[in-house]
Amino acid sequence: MDNTVQEVLQFIEDSDVKFIRLMFCDLFGNLKNIAVMSRELPRAFEEGIPFDVSSIRGFSDCGEPDLFLHPDASTLALLPWRPQHGSVMRFFCDVTLADGTPFDASGRTVLEQAVQRAADMGYLCKFGAECEFYLFQLDEAGNPTKIPQDRAGYLDVAPLDKGENIRRDICLTLEKMGTNTVNSHHESGQGQNEIVMEPRDALTAADDLMTFKTVTRTIAALNGMFASFMPKPLPNQSGNGMHLQISLHSKKSGGNLFVNEENRHCPQAESFIAGIMNRLPDMTLFLNPLTNSYHRFGSFEVPHQIAWSQKNCYSLIQIPRVIGEAARMELRAPDPTCNPYLAYALLIHAGMEGIKHQETLCQPVDIDFLRIDEEELKNYRAVPQTLGEAIAVAEASDFIHQSLPESLLNSYLKEKRAEWRAYEKVLDKGQFEEDRYFDNT
Repeated sequence: MDNTVQEVLQFIEDSDVKFIRLMFCDLFGNLKNIAVMSRELPRAFEEGIPFDVSSIRGFSDCGEPDLFLHPDASTLALLPWRPQHGSVMRFFCDVTLADGTPFDASGRTVLEQAVQRAADMGYLCKFGAECEFYLFQLDEAGNPTKIPQDRAGYLDVAPLDKGENIRRDICLTLEKMGTNTVNSHHESGQGQNEIVMEPRDALTAADDLMTFKTVTRTIAALNGMFASFMPKPLPNQSGNGMHLQISLHSKKSGGNLFVNEENRHCPQAESFIAGIMNRLPDMTLFLNPLTNSYHRFGSFEVPHQIAWSQKNCYSLIQIPRVIGEAARMELRAPDPTCNPYLAYALLIHAGMEGIKHQETLCQPVDIDFLRIDEEELKNYRAVPQTLGEAIAVAEASDFIHQSLPESLLNSYLKEKRAEWRAYEKVLDKGQFEEDRYFDNT
């Protein structure tokens, strides 16, 4: 909900809130926070709360010893799993320099600028994430194992599906925090689950995803389980994807431009899709940021090839046969380890570029890319197949350089090059990914 500062302060007093979590993301989408006493909140709104940037990945090259957190009043939410008396509230924060200038390496700043560009062109983009995760058992010391919670499969029910109570608790907790879900179910992998979030404007949707990941990990831990968003935690099971439902709305009328009329969309919606398809290779580094991300592609319904379809559920981009306000495109490439602020910003920029240049949407492709021979596959464009390839494509892309601040891009590429070099040097690459990603994604 949208709240004025005074309303927020009154709510905190009435609700016996004692602690405030000021949350923000590092450059790679890892959630960070500072806890302050509630009496410090007026100062946070007026001046910002400083923090040391030296240990924040992607921020340490900014040349400033401290940055400042400014809470967004519209993002307040009580943490339901914390005590009722002396309760805890969180805000997502904008990050600034000491003089109040927005910090250009903050993903939230980048997304706000992309949203403004779309608004200036007369459009609003909405995003809804279909986020997958695994539930793993803990060992006697409370450390995560790779033993799945159950052996159930797609849409199975209890008692095969042992995750339904955890999913229920996640959805109810999110609802209490102002984040609505659409549905939830067991996914294809053993111990794998999916929860679908309600489409919202881009900034709210990115905040929602960060809330979702925090709540999922917390509720899993409270139930003696470990939730993993690692793109491919088990080599012979389905990977964790984050399919994005994206729709385009007119700022003037509020209408959804994806609404089907005789199986067609308006020209702007088709150019929007074409723009995203055209820039998908350039954006892959930011949609699939880990070495492990690329093990998802080429199996379990996730092709490398860039194509769209209404009929083919194995296409990287689907345009569901949905009539009315639920009409949308679905992008199946991203995984849940991406920084959603950067990912959504780049997708908006790509779509706006498509509209600006009136790009023409190609014809649909209704073949199963996972079942055709390699010679035929060469006829289709593909996303990069390794983190190394994705780095090279992004580094050479004029689109990426124009869409992201140079300081942010340099820091991002520096970290990812080091990650790729480390991966190439080790012999046991599976162990490298488990050590680096399993507990941290």
